[in-house]
Amino acid sequence: MSTARTRPAGQDDLPELFRIYDHYVTATHVTFDTQPFTAGQRRSWFAGFAESGPHRLLVAEVDARLVGYASSKPFRAKRAYHSSVETTIYLDPDARGRGTGRALYAALLDALLAEPSVHRAYAGIALPNEHSIALHEQLGFQRVGTFREVGFKFAKYWDVSWYEKDVSGRSAGGV
Repeated sequence: MSTARTRPAGQDDLPELFRIYDHYVTATHVTFDTQPFTAGQRRSWFAGFAESGPHRLLVAEVDARLVGYASSKPFRAKRAYHSSVETTIYLDPDARGRGTGRALYAALLDALLAEPSVHRAYAGIALPNEHSIALHEQLGFQRVGTFREVGFKFAKYWDVSWYEKDVSGRSAGGV
């Protein structure tokens, strides 16, 4: 497999983005969405991102094939949370274990480090998810707590651990 190329997502990427995401919706507990999104919902979701600024959507391509995406969006809607973002990453299951996710997520975090308006990045990880925990910890996230049985999917309750990273540029080492 070739090296991944990271770039901002475009409207034309939507079918592949949701092909990847829909796998996680229908086959795993790692997202608490329970139904795939409609085309209208996809366009509305996409409209919340920009090529610059704190709310970004990056994709990874290998051999001209989209294999994953990472994003940052507002952590919460209230104004006092404006300097915090929630980050996420989803990879095509066939692309896992090749370093693509680490490179893609690092590119997103580097972009956030360059944003003066962003102070903290947060990530919620539905448990168990050893790969996501390892990725976040490798990139400097620290676990700050766990919400017990916060999500119900596939007739079971799931815990979510929350991780945070200082992306203000004042922390040592960056990504």
